[in-house]
Amino acid sequence: MSIWTRISDALSALRKGEGLSVVFDRLRVGGAPERSVAFTIAVIALSAKMAKADGQVTRNEVSAMREVFIIAPQDEAGAARVFNLARQDVAGYEEYARKIRAMFRDGKDCLCDLMEGLFHIAMADGSYHPAEDAFLRRVAEILELPEAEFRAIRSRFVPDATPDPYAILGVSPDTPLDEVRRAWKRMVRETHPDALAARGVPQEAVKMAERRMIDINRAWEEIAGEAA
Repeated sequence: MSIWTRISDALSALRKGEGLSVVFDRLRVGGAPERSVAFTIAVIALSAKMAKADGQVTRNEVSAMREVFIIAPQDEAGAARVFNLARQDVAGYEEYARKIRAMFRDGKDCLCDLMEGLFHIAMADGSYHPAEDAFLRRVAEILELPEAEFRAIRSRFVPDATPDPYAILGVSPDTPLDEVRRAWKRMVRETHPDALAARGVPQEAVKMAERRMIDINRAWEEIAGEAA
């Protein structure tokens, strides 16, 4: 069963007047499949709120979401439905973020995955609006992500931020090379599709892992090259 079929099932359970916040509450008690559904809905729903924040509500949401998820033609309507439900929902993005934080309280890595997905979508149209920056900073704050984690993710996506290879690998510039190598190898392991799936990232989000692996390897190569 595809992630989009499971999402459609979750949405069909909504009663009249209920919003996506109810979906997060219901999925919170589930296991890995439910976490994958919640992760996907969270990325799409928050991106819908972000689209309203920067005023670009006419942007092709399916094209933007393809920066993160593999969406087959027959699944486009389902993905767009989540986007439109969130855009029309009276609940604000802060409520969504709090529900997501509660659901993934035991997994900082998954919350970083979520932020990364939002940055993919924010940059899908080639620009980064100040309103998007304020939106993403507030979401990161609610998710209780450390400032260093936010800056590291931001530096990988936003043109006005110079990628810091040490920040990307989560080490300081004075860290011994052997420790940097261990950090790099750990991040490579954590970016493996099996590791992502274990913490709730759906297989349909493989593009995210591919981009991250490129950035991780480039950071290591830069640091190792400077030390040579």
